[in-house]
Amino acid sequence: MRGVLLTTLLAVVSLPRPQAVWLGRLDPRQLLGSWYVLAVASGEKGFAAEKATKNMEGVVVTLTPENSLEVRSSRHRLETCDLSIVELLRQNSGWAFENPSLGVMEYRVLGTNFRDHAIVFTQLELGDEAFSTVELYSRTERASQAGLRLFAKWSQGLGFLSQQQARLQPDGECHRSGSGPSRCPRACWACKDCVAMC
Repeated sequence: MRGVLLTTLLAVVSLPRPQAVWLGRLDPRQLLGSWYVLAVASGEKGFAAEKATKNMEGVVVTLTPENSLEVRSSRHRLETCDLSIVELLRQNSGWAFENPSLGVMEYRVLGTNFRDHAIVFTQLELGDEAFSTVELYSRTERASQAGLRLFAKWSQGLGFLSQQQARLQPDGECHRSGSGPSRCPRACWACKDCVAMC
């Protein structure tokens, strides 16, 4: 009996953390629409040193007729707007997505309350660096306590250290421009209402 328990424990410990079998498999249709990214845990090199300067992002997620996800994101960087549009293809099993040609090896929802927050896991390979991220998506600019607790649970459970986790700063340009699409600045700052128009 003791030998069986030891074998089971070793099998669990040996699982690569980002590929652990207990990652969520929620339907991504629960993720559609516009979001703010308010917190990030990342294994990227240099993230810990730069995390204090990172601003919140605006994200809009749509589902294509082919069941691919289109993720449009915007963040304010050095007097300009960094806008990206990524199409993610559904993997063979489960509600997980990928686009290896862009370095996105896995993108999936870990947890959500189906209403105002979601936790999203991404496995990336960019250049010669492979790392994973966990992000807190929120429907509003202020994170709920439930969302923050869920973010902490998943990021700590996946082995991220405290210095690898960050609450993102509000975007001053976004707030000065107002929150409605009619007042979006020309450069399209990281306001989720603006992202949908870019």
